[in-house]
Parts: sequence; C-alpha cells; structure tokens
Amino acid sequence: MRHDELPEDSGSSGSSQQGSCHGASSSTILTTDVHRTFSMQPILDILESDARTSPAQIAERLGMSESDVRTAIAEWERTGVIRRYKAIIDRDAIGDDRVVAYIDVSVTPERGAGFDEVASRIARFREVRSVVLVSGGHDLRVVVEGESIRAVSSFVSERLATLDRVTATNTHFELKRYKDDGVMLFDREDDHRLAVTP
Repeated sequence: MRHDELPEDSGSSGSSQQGSCHGASSSTILTTDVHRTFSMQPILDILESDARTSPAQIAERLGMSESDVRTAIAEWERTGVIRRYKAIIDRDAIGDDRVVAYIDVSVTPERGAGFDEVASRIARFREVRSVVLVSGGHDLRVVVEGESIRAVSSFVSERLATLDRVTATNTHFELKRYKDDGVMLFDREDDHRLAVTP
C-alpha cells in the first residue's frame, strides 16, 4: 500500500492526511523482515515527528540509502506498522468550537475476553476518538468529540453508559489544549511566561 492510499483521518478529529512522499521503488525487492536489516525506530521517529519528511531527507539524516528508506516505509505501510499520516491542528486558532471530553469508564470484564470485547464495542462509535486500558480507579479512558457539551453528554448517558458491562462513567471536558502529540500550541513569545518548576 502506498502512502497516498492510507486511510484518511475523519474530519472530527482535527487531523488530516499529508501528501504522499514515500512511494516504494519498483526495483527494490523487500523481505518481510525488513526491520531485521536495520533499526526501524529512527525512521519511524522522524516520520512521527513530521510525516512530510521525504525518504531522501531521512536517508541523509540517518546515513542510509534512499532506496532502503523507501522500501522500509512501503513495507511498514503495507503491514500496518504505519497506520496513517496526520497533521496536528490548532483548533483554537481557527475558531473551532467542537468539544472534547475524556471519559473514565468502569467495566466488568468478560470471562475469556477481559476488557477487549467492551473496549472494541466502545471504539466502534463514531464519536470516539480513542480508547485505552488504564490502571487506577477506572478501567478505560475514552476520548470523545462532539459538536457541543450537550451532544457529548447525551452520547455518554444514552449510548456509552448503557452498554452491557459498563458500570460507571466519569466525564472530564477539555477546557484548553496546550500541547498535542508533542507539539506546543501556544506562541513562542509566550514561552518565557510558562516557567517549568524543577
């Protein structure tokens, strides 16, 4: 699968697919164990930081051949190591009023399946952006996005909380986002006012 064939982000997430720059060379033969030839992590780290980085730039930065980088990326796209490419959008900067909420969900695990079955059902909802199993007082942390507080509240009370094996929910609405996926969302001139205490 080529980079430009990977699934697009849904519009509600604030993420969008970047343009293709990682097509594989047709003359390169690749084994399914490409990651055994060289460490995959440096390439993935660069792509995760900026998906627009070209194979040529990655190769130059890591001291590798461009064809090896293209081949590795194409294989990781094909096998699902790379799921998709996305952009980090500052929604406040464009006046987007969509609401994000973090829902702590308590679940009675299913015998033989644990939390997986319930988590899978929750993940299928269109409003759900992510689902993770966590330690602590609750079992799942669910990120939900909606057009308004009322819409999110209705989703939680009418669809999420009523699922079989869901025993409790605790909703936290996002008020302001300062950093998203490693990217600062405030102006650099404001950095001096945000001192970090050791």
